[in-house]
Amino acid sequence: MIIIPKPNKMSYDQPKAFWPIVLLNTLGKLIEKVIAERIQFTVASNDFIHPSQLCGLKFKSTTDAGVALTHIVRSGWAKGKTTSILAFDISQFFPSFNHQLLSLILEKAGLNPKVSSFFENYLVRRKTSYVWNDLYSPSFKVNIRVGQGSALFPILLALYLSPFLYILEKHLKNLKIPIFTLLFVDDGLIITQNKSLNTSNSHLFCSYNVLSKLLDSFGLIIEHMKTEIFYFNRSHGIFNPPLLDLTPIGGPILHPKNTWKYLGFIFDRKLLFH
Repeated sequence: MIIIPKPNKMSYDQPKAFWPIVLLNTLGKLIEKVIAERIQFTVASNDFIHPSQLCGLKFKSTTDAGVALTHIVRSGWAKGKTTSILAFDISQFFPSFNHQLLSLILEKAGLNPKVSSFFENYLVRRKTSYVWNDLYSPSFKVNIRVGQGSALFPILLALYLSPFLYILEKHLKNLKIPIFTLLFVDDGLIITQNKSLNTSNSHLFCSYNVLSKLLDSFGLIIEHMKTEIFYFNRSHGIFNPPLLDLTPIGGPILHPKNTWKYLGFIFDRKLLFH
C-alpha cells in the first residue's frame, strides 16, 4: 500500500512530509537483503550454483573471473594451444525470464515451497492501492519485477542460469566440443583451446548456435551486436587471426582486436597487461 501524505502549506519546506515513502523504500531494500542472504546460504550449502557462475555468491568478484580466465589461457599455452574466446551478453534478463521456471528452480535448489510461492506473488501477482486521507483507490496490479539495483538480482540470476549452464555443458559434451564456460552476471564467455584457429572458430560457431537455442528455451536472448571474439596467442611478428562469421545463425561477423576489455580488465593477446 502506498500512502500519499496530505499536502499543506509546509509540505514544500518540510521533507518530513515524505518520510513514509522513503521509509517504505528503505525497509523494502533491507528485507530484500535479508532474503538474498538466506537464499544464498541455502544454495551454497548444497552446491546448486554451477561453478562457472562467478557472480551472485559471497567471496566471488570480478577479480575471480579475471584470475580464472588468465589461468585458463596460461594452462593452454603450456600445452602449445591458443585460447579463443567468444564473449556474449544476455539481453534484458529480468524483463524476459520465465517466472514459472524460476519457481521450479527455487524448489529444485532445496528452498521451501513457501519461498517459491512468495516469489510468485512478489514478482507477478503484486497489487497496490493509493490512500489519500480517508479516500482509498481500488487495488490494481503492479508488475514491478526485480531491477538490477535490487539485492535479489545477483542471487536470482545465478539460480536461474545454473540449470542452463549444466544443460549447456551436457549438450556440448555429447557433441564432443571441448568448451569452457564462464559467466559473471549476464556477461558470458565461451572458451576453447586448439592449435588451429580454424578449428577453434568451428567449435565456437557450433557452441554459439547451441547456446542461442538453449537460451531461447529459457525465455532469454543474446544481444548479438555485443558479441565479441578474442584470441590469446604468444606468436611473434604479424598476427592475422581469421574472422568468425555468425550470420548463418543470426549473429554478426566478428573481427578480432588487439585488445579486449572485460569486467574492467584490458587484455592483450600475450597477457602482458601493458
